[in-house]
Amino acid sequence: MSTIREFLASPRQRLSSRREQFLEELGLTPLWRRRGAGTGDQGSTTSGRESEISDRAPRIADQESADTPVLTSPAGAPERAPRIARMNWIELGGAVKSCDACALAKTRKQSVFGVGDEMADWLFVGEAPGAEEDQKGEPFVGQGGKLLDNMLAAIGLKRGENVYIANVLKCRPPNNRNPEPFEVAQCSPHLARQVELIQPKLIVALGRFAAQALLETDATIASLRGRLHRYRGVPTIVTYHPAYLLRSMPDKAKAWADLCFARATMRDLPALVAETRRAP
Repeated sequence: MSTIREFLASPRQRLSSRREQFLEELGLTPLWRRRGAGTGDQGSTTSGRESEISDRAPRIADQESADTPVLTSPAGAPERAPRIARMNWIELGGAVKSCDACALAKTRKQSVFGVGDEMADWLFVGEAPGAEEDQKGEPFVGQGGKLLDNMLAAIGLKRGENVYIANVLKCRPPNNRNPEPFEVAQCSPHLARQVELIQPKLIVALGRFAAQALLETDATIASLRGRLHRYRGVPTIVTYHPAYLLRSMPDKAKAWADLCFARATMRDLPALVAETRRAP
């Protein structure tokens, strides 16, 4: 499948076909193609590569970052979280837009609420908005967003169609620094309410901070990948953040294995639910 090859490929590979030159002129590059792939247009062919990769994500040691923050549970005024938990979509969007619960409200251009199907089965959660997201008000735009779109397409998904995309933080940390525990704690009720309103069947946590915030842990990506977790009862899978994958090409194959694991989990959810109900 061309989308799989695009996701696994290196951005340094030379663009030589007329199609690629045209896309380059439109600013839709780099294209993500499998190492060693031919230079012709392969959009209508199927290589069988997909069958070579197991639907089970491997438990391989890896490092997304050596730094590990200590996260805390959601905090703030006692009445704030219950009030957010009663909001509908319109109220929640207004609350996020006007939120001043932490200092990020003073440095943001605008909050980034989330985008997609509000009744989606799939929920993808990232860390925080970057500069482009802060400018446009939408999560995962720019090169990281294009890679995420390729990741979705590789497992038969599309942004906005049975997919919702959000971040743990709704405001950009200055200079794209790491989120601080207090900021995560203050923003967590917003994400929790989004999950309750969407009622997704599966959550995919994109990156270390998203995983640690959702799962309330300081564990590494290495220890969290390849296993099924739960956030407020919703099955949750951990993989790398697209921005990290742009800097670490070897881990794109691991991320693809995580996506296969997520796809297999979604397929097997009826059996998993039935097994859970039978458990004493």
